[in-house]
Amino acid sequence: MEYNIALVPGDGIGPEIVGSTVKVLEAVSEKFGHVFNFNTYLAGGCAIDKYGEPLPKITIDGCLASDSVLLGAVGGPKWDHLSGNSRPEKALLGLRKELGLYTNLRPASLQPALAESCVLRPDIAAKGFDLMIVRELTGGIYFGNRGRNEAGDTAFDTESYSVMEIERVARRAFEIARKRRRHLTSIDKANVLESSRLWRETVHRLGASEFPDVELDDMYVDNAAMQIIRAPSFFDVIVTSNMFGDILSDEASQVTGSIGLLASASLGDSSRGMYEPIHGSAPDIAGKDLANPIATILSAAMMLRYSFDLNEEADFVEQSVAAVLQDGWRTADIKSPSEESFLTGSQMTEKILYKMKLG
Repeated sequence: MEYNIALVPGDGIGPEIVGSTVKVLEAVSEKFGHVFNFNTYLAGGCAIDKYGEPLPKITIDGCLASDSVLLGAVGGPKWDHLSGNSRPEKALLGLRKELGLYTNLRPASLQPALAESCVLRPDIAAKGFDLMIVRELTGGIYFGNRGRNEAGDTAFDTESYSVMEIERVARRAFEIARKRRRHLTSIDKANVLESSRLWRETVHRLGASEFPDVELDDMYVDNAAMQIIRAPSFFDVIVTSNMFGDILSDEASQVTGSIGLLASASLGDSSRGMYEPIHGSAPDIAGKDLANPIATILSAAMMLRYSFDLNEEADFVEQSVAAVLQDGWRTADIKSPSEESFLTGSQMTEKILYKMKLG
């Protein structure tokens, strides 16, 4: 099979981690006989420097013409003086809009080799966890009506969801749960919010009519925030609104040991998605070969799985990363305080490529 992948390295460590991931994808191509064509486009601060805007049309057109998009990171102090739509981060919102991406996937799992880095109690960490947060991305309070009164002393932001918006993200969550452990937890605040009551009604109706084989339960968001700390192994797939998902996914990322290992995906109606690590551009270490490439490599594994339906290939990449970590290899961000030595980003990439070659 042949796939066209748009690379958007962005700023800071973005070019380094995307470069490492291209090598991993090339190794996948060699082993499994696929063809990956890569085309590179600018977005973020680097695009501002060249084109005077964070998301030029040439980048939008290139991403729309691709089978999927791999993003590095955008932003940095060089562009902090800019405001509004001129900021590098606007490229992310623009790409999501142009690509029609309304669902965000944020996996959070505890690598057994990194159990000692988990902030949870040892008895909780020992049980392990592997959860997927499915967050609605284009609706809710972040996109609702907002404003202030004439005096300026009262402000409002409106949470609003339609049945269509809830159904499409819930359907994606049910489909993912069906491929995992068939357990979906819908998180809301239905005891207080009318929008959450519509959310709960819609999710249950969809589950009963289309996904009776998936176990469905509900949880209030405040309880969910507690249970992610108290019993993360309870969760398989979580589906929730934009704001709740924003908060809970960041919480879940912190109990895994390091954000340097965490991938993400943004999906819409088509198979094309945008895949990126959850960490930022880390301009303080850019160009020093210190960036951990694993989160971006695992984002590419998600691309293989969710955009290209190459599950065996995705498993292969994920297992290779896990094997390297199990062997004790660490970059600076995931080494223990007692360890003096660590791998550079390029050395970690080579370790992963070697495992892939052995596999």
